[in-house]
Amino acid sequence: MKKVDKIVNYHLETEMILFDTNIIIYSAQEEGAYLHDIFENEGGHYSVVTMVETLGFHKMDKRQEGYLKLIFQRLKPLPITDPIIFKAIELRQKRKMTLGDALIAATAVIHNCTLYTRNVKDFDWITDLQIHNPMDT
Repeated sequence: MKKVDKIVNYHLETEMILFDTNIIIYSAQEEGAYLHDIFENEGGHYSVVTMVETLGFHKMDKRQEGYLKLIFQRLKPLPITDPIIFKAIELRQKRKMTLGDALIAATAVIHNCTLYTRNVKDFDWITDLQIHNPMDT
């Protein structure tokens, strides 16, 4: 079984997924091309914070930018709402974390999504957050 098949078969049909910024950015790079199929899932979502972080990435060329815009057209955005803001505040009061990470984690918790991230250690302390690193599959 190819690495992509393993990723795609990881419960994509049954769980709601929120993609972290690093997974989307990495998929635009040559070495992350095997991640492309992961975004075909209809249940894939992103925090609006991820869109800002991703499209604002300073090391992006025009081809990568075009690819990333296509990914955002395929995925469903989740806006920042009051419950997300209050959960992000709660997370930042417990541990030092960036505003972006707090909002993305809070979005996953509030919407009961599994957060797909390469940076598992940044989030593994959040007890009510499910995380998965699709690059370890």
